[in-house]
Amino acid sequence: MTHQAPAKPHLTLARILQMNLGFLGLQFSFGLQQSNMGPIYSYLGADEGAMPLLWLAGPMTGLIIQPLIGAMSDRTRSPLGRRTPYFLVGAVLCSLCLFAMPYSRALWIAASLLWVLDAANNVTMEPYRAYVSDRLDEEQRPLGFLTQSAFTGLAQTLSYLSPSILVWWGVNKDLLDSNGIPEITRISFVIGAVLSISTILWSVWRVPELPLTPEEDAALAATPISLGGTLGELGDAVREMPTAMRQLALAMLFQWFGMFCYWQYVVLALARSVFGTNDPTSTGFRDAGLLNGQLGAFYNLIACLSAFAMIPLARRFGAKRIHAVAMVASGAAMLTIASTSAIPLLIVAMIGIGVGWGSLMGNPYLMLAGAIPPQRTGVYMGIFNMFIVIPMMIEILFVWLAYHPLLGGDPRHVLMLGGAMMVAAAVATMRVRAA
Repeated sequence: MTHQAPAKPHLTLARILQMNLGFLGLQFSFGLQQSNMGPIYSYLGADEGAMPLLWLAGPMTGLIIQPLIGAMSDRTRSPLGRRTPYFLVGAVLCSLCLFAMPYSRALWIAASLLWVLDAANNVTMEPYRAYVSDRLDEEQRPLGFLTQSAFTGLAQTLSYLSPSILVWWGVNKDLLDSNGIPEITRISFVIGAVLSISTILWSVWRVPELPLTPEEDAALAATPISLGGTLGELGDAVREMPTAMRQLALAMLFQWFGMFCYWQYVVLALARSVFGTNDPTSTGFRDAGLLNGQLGAFYNLIACLSAFAMIPLARRFGAKRIHAVAMVASGAAMLTIASTSAIPLLIVAMIGIGVGWGSLMGNPYLMLAGAIPPQRTGVYMGIFNMFIVIPMMIEILFVWLAYHPLLGGDPRHVLMLGGAMMVAAAVATMRVRAA
C-alpha cells in the first residue's frame, strides 16, 4: 500500500521572503568574491595570465563537496532537520573566512582562504536550494526559486556597491594597508561576515523545515549516512539522471564558462579601456575597481528586478524560452563591454548582464525542479552543481593556456570569448526537451 505525501502548507509571500533571506547573506559573500578577489590578487602581485588558476578554489570545492553534501542532506536526521545543520556550519565558516580575507599578507594566504570560503559556501548552497524545494509545493516553487534570484541580485548589488558607499561616506579610497589592500575592501568584507551568519539564522528560525513524516523518518533510519552509502547514492543518481537534466548540461557549460570569463577579467578590462592602465598600484586601477563595483551593483539590481518580472513570464512562455533570451542579452552585453570605453554604453550593457544573471540563478533550477524525484532533491541539486563547476574548471585551464598565445594578453579579449559563450548557451538551452 502506498502512502500519499501530505500536502505542503501554502506559504505567504512574507514567509517565502523570510525563508530565502539567508540567500542574501550567502550571495553577499559571493558578490564580494566576484568583485574583489581579482583586485586583491593583483594587489598581492598575481600575474594576469595566471589569474584563472587562483580562482580554482570555487570549482574544485564545488565539484567535491556539493554532490556529497546534497546526498548527505537527503539522508540526515537531526532535531534541526535534514538541511539546517549544513546551513549553520557553512555560515559560521564563511563568516570567519570573510573576516580574515582582507588581512591576507601574501598571495598564498588569500588563495588558501578562498578555498575554505568556497568550501563553506558550498556546504550551504545545495542544501539551501533543496530546503526551498522541500518546503514549497509545485505551484509555489517558481516564486521560491525566482525569489532566490531576486535576493541574489539584491545581495550582490549591495556587495558590489559597498566600497563606493564607504567612499561616499568619507572613507579615503586611497587609504591602503601595508599589503596594498584598500581599507574600503577590508570594511566590506567585515559587513559580509556579519550578514552571512545573521541572515541564515533568521531564515531557519522564522521558517523551519517541515518535520519528516513517520514513513520518511523510518526510511532514513533504515539507511543511515555512510561514505559508501553516499557514494552509492551518487552513482545511482547519475545513472538514473532525468533526460531534461542531462540535456541542460551543454547549456550550463557555455553559460558558466562565459560568466567566469566576465568575473575574472572585467576589472582588468575596465582598467585598460577606461583608465588606460594595467598597473595594480595605480590610482586608475583602484578607480577601475570602484567603477566595476558601481556597474556591478547596477546589473545586480537589474537581476533582482528582472527575477520578479520573470515569474509571470516563465509561467506564460516557459522557463526555457525566457532563459534563452536572457543569455543572448548577456552575451551581447559582454561583447559591448569589451569594445567600448564610454561609460553610458557600459551602463546600458549592464542591463543585459543583469537580465542574464537574474535568469541564470533561477530559471535553470525551475527547469530542473519539475524533472527530479522529490526524495532525491538534495543529491540532484548537488550533481547539478557539477554542471556549474566543471565548466568553470575548463575555463580556468583554457584561459590560463590561451591568455597570451591566443587572446593576446588582453583581458578585453577574454570578455569577447565570454560573450560568444553566452550566445552559444542560448542555442543549447532551446534544444532542451522535457523528459
